Amino acid sequence: MPTTEEKPSDNVEKVLSDLKSIEDRKQALIDDLLRQKADAVKAFDEKLLKLGWKPDSTGRTKKSHHKSPAASAPAKPKSPAAPAAGPVPAPPKTKRKA
Repeated sequence: MPTTEEKPSDNVEKVLSDLKSIEDRKQALIDDLLRQKADAVKAFDEKLLKLGWKPDSTGRTKKSHHKSPAASAPAKPKSPAAPAAGPVPAPPKTKRKA
Protein backbone atom coordinates (compact mmCIF):
# COMPACT_ATOMS: atom_id res chain seq x y z
CA MET A 1 0.00 0.00 0.00
CA PRO A 2 1.47 3.41 -0.96
CA THR A 3 2.30 5.84 1.75
CA THR A 4 0.39 9.07 2.17
CA GLU A 5 3.34 11.07 0.86
CA GLU A 6 3.47 9.25 -2.48
CA LYS A 7 -0.26 9.36 -3.22
CA PRO A 8 -0.73 13.17 -3.27
CA SER A 9 2.32 13.65 -5.48
CA ASP A 10 0.98 11.03 -7.89
CA ASN A 11 -2.35 12.84 -7.98
CA VAL A 12 -0.65 16.16 -8.64
CA GLU A 13 1.42 14.66 -11.45
CA LYS A 14 -1.68 13.08 -12.94
CA VAL A 15 -3.58 16.40 -12.87
CA LEU A 16 -0.62 18.25 -14.39
CA SER A 17 -0.26 15.69 -17.17
CA ASP A 18 -4.02 15.87 -17.83
CA LEU A 19 -3.84 19.67 -18.05
CA LYS A 20 -0.89 19.43 -20.43
CA SER A 21 -2.71 16.95 -22.66
CA ILE A 22 -5.82 19.14 -22.68
CA GLU A 23 -3.75 22.20 -23.60
CA ASP A 24 -1.97 20.26 -26.37
CA ARG A 25 -5.31 19.09 -27.76
CA LYS A 26 -6.69 22.62 -27.60
CA GLN A 27 -3.69 23.98 -29.51
CA ALA A 28 -4.02 21.23 -32.14
CA LEU A 29 -7.71 22.11 -32.63
CA ILE A 30 -6.90 25.80 -32.96
CA ASP A 31 -4.20 25.07 -35.54
CA ASP A 32 -6.59 22.83 -37.48
CA LEU A 33 -9.30 25.49 -37.43
CA LEU A 34 -6.90 28.18 -38.67
CA ARG A 35 -5.76 25.90 -41.50
CA GLN A 36 -9.38 25.21 -42.48
CA LYS A 37 -10.12 28.94 -42.47
CA ALA A 38 -7.11 29.69 -44.69
CA ASP A 39 -8.20 26.96 -47.12
CA ALA A 40 -11.76 28.32 -47.24
CA VAL A 41 -10.56 31.89 -47.88
CA LYS A 42 -8.26 30.65 -50.64
CA ALA A 43 -11.09 28.69 -52.29
CA PHE A 44 -13.41 31.70 -52.05
CA ASP A 45 -10.80 33.99 -53.62
CA GLU A 46 -10.34 31.52 -56.48
CA LYS A 47 -14.10 31.50 -57.11
CA LEU A 48 -14.15 35.30 -57.15
CA LEU A 49 -11.32 35.37 -59.69
CA LYS A 50 -13.24 32.95 -61.92
CA LEU A 51 -16.22 35.32 -61.81
CA GLY A 52 -14.05 38.19 -63.00
CA TRP A 53 -13.41 40.02 -59.75
CA LYS A 54 -10.05 41.74 -59.70
CA PRO A 55 -8.48 42.38 -56.32
CA ASP A 56 -7.52 45.93 -55.45
CA SER A 57 -3.75 46.33 -55.34
CA THR A 58 -3.89 48.06 -51.96
CA GLY A 59 -6.31 45.60 -50.41
CA ARG A 60 -8.48 48.46 -49.12
CA THR A 61 -11.73 49.90 -50.29
CA LYS A 62 -11.56 53.30 -51.95
CA LYS A 63 -14.50 54.86 -50.13
CA SER A 64 -14.32 55.87 -46.50
CA HIS A 65 -16.60 57.76 -44.19
CA HIS A 66 -13.56 59.42 -42.62
CA LYS A 67 -12.55 62.81 -43.92
CA SER A 68 -9.01 63.23 -45.10
CA PRO A 69 -6.94 65.65 -43.00
CA ALA A 70 -6.27 67.94 -45.99
CA ALA A 71 -9.97 68.29 -46.80
CA SER A 72 -11.09 69.09 -43.28
CA ALA A 73 -11.42 72.65 -42.01
CA PRO A 74 -8.77 74.02 -39.67
CA ALA A 75 -9.22 72.95 -36.09
CA LYS A 76 -11.28 75.27 -33.93
CA PRO A 77 -9.58 76.59 -30.82
CA LYS A 78 -10.79 74.95 -27.65
CA SER A 79 -13.20 76.87 -25.47
CA PRO A 80 -11.99 77.76 -21.99
CA ALA A 81 -12.37 75.04 -19.42
CA ALA A 82 -15.43 75.07 -17.18
CA PRO A 83 -14.90 76.08 -13.55
CA ALA A 84 -13.84 73.22 -11.33
CA ALA A 85 -16.39 73.87 -8.59
CA GLY A 86 -20.06 74.74 -8.61
CA PRO A 87 -22.91 74.00 -10.98
CA VAL A 88 -22.65 74.84 -14.65
CA PRO A 89 -25.43 77.23 -15.75
CA ALA A 90 -27.72 75.92 -18.47
CA PRO A 91 -27.74 77.83 -21.77
CA PRO A 92 -30.74 80.14 -22.23
CA LYS A 93 -33.66 78.62 -24.11
CA THR A 94 -34.57 80.24 -27.38
CA LYS A 95 -37.87 80.01 -29.20
CA ARG A 96 -37.99 79.15 -32.86
CA LYS A 97 -40.09 81.15 -35.24
CA ALA A 98 -42.66 79.08 -37.10
